[in-house]
Amino acid sequence: MNPENTDYIFNIKSTDDFSEYAVEIFHRQCYGNIVYGEFVRNLRKDPVSVKSITDIPFLPVEFFKNHRVVTGTRDHVKIFESSGTTGNIPARHYIVDIRLYEKSFLNSFMRFYGEPGEYMIAALLPSYIERGNSSLVYMMNDLINRSQYSGSGFYKDNNSSLLASVGSARSNGKKILLMGVSFALLDLAEEFSPDLHDTIVMETGGMKGRRKEITRYELHSIFKNSFKVDTIHSEYGMTELLSQAYSKGDGFFHTPPWMKILIRDPQDPLSVTDEPGITGGINIIDLANINSCAFIATGDLGRLHEDGSFEVLGRIDNSDIRGCNLLIV
Repeated sequence: MNPENTDYIFNIKSTDDFSEYAVEIFHRQCYGNIVYGEFVRNLRKDPVSVKSITDIPFLPVEFFKNHRVVTGTRDHVKIFESSGTTGNIPARHYIVDIRLYEKSFLNSFMRFYGEPGEYMIAALLPSYIERGNSSLVYMMNDLINRSQYSGSGFYKDNNSSLLASVGSARSNGKKILLMGVSFALLDLAEEFSPDLHDTIVMETGGMKGRRKEITRYELHSIFKNSFKVDTIHSEYGMTELLSQAYSKGDGFFHTPPWMKILIRDPQDPLSVTDEPGITGGINIIDLANINSCAFIATGDLGRLHEDGSFEVLGRIDNSDIRGCNLLIV
């Protein structure tokens, strides 16, 4: 496996392809990633015995807070850092190949929403903009640049200018995407209650300690009423991943082909399944993480569905509150 040739990750045609690549990447990371390799050895897991994705050990996401999780010997070119909350240690994702992240988020966005150039893209991400090392800001900046529309951009807390730009894009027949962190979208809803019936409104979760956490159902109900839209879209991503899942309504997320959700037993963290209908901890295989760790055990609680979608139901007890998707049920 050529570590610099990653195009095959984005050309997966079947579940068999995914499983084959995942097991190959597991063996590469088990021997080429100091942190993950030691984790596997401490579990007394024989790498040779790993034949399927449910055999693979998943690294707890907290390792990204105190370790440099990198596969291979190449130097990192960028560090993405989580927002966390006051007093918490941020997670750090050391990026060896920034082009791989760009391929991942662009391919995923186009799979679910089409060409960025077709949209006026507005971002309400004030808490992220305040930091210079957010993976979400990096992604949105790239998509905004690709939109090639003068009104696209980061609006921080300038809601009046945002709505003026939305109105202009509407007049010019542009499709409109508004992505925002939950508290910023709530500010917009309470200040203006604008008619956004022809806009894709996408929340990326998180009150950042500025508001009381509420359920996704409550949050989406407020947005739908205030913005006059039938559905609220959502993005599920995190600093420790180079891929994102998207929901086009009701909190049911779908992943791109190079990303897969499994559910772990809360009482037995080494027991995982991809069977639908079971509630437990969310484990993620993200093959775009080929240069860090592709097998992540998150602190989120979730459930898989028959159609391949998944729900995020909240946080597992005693897990740190994260920067993204902290909607407690």
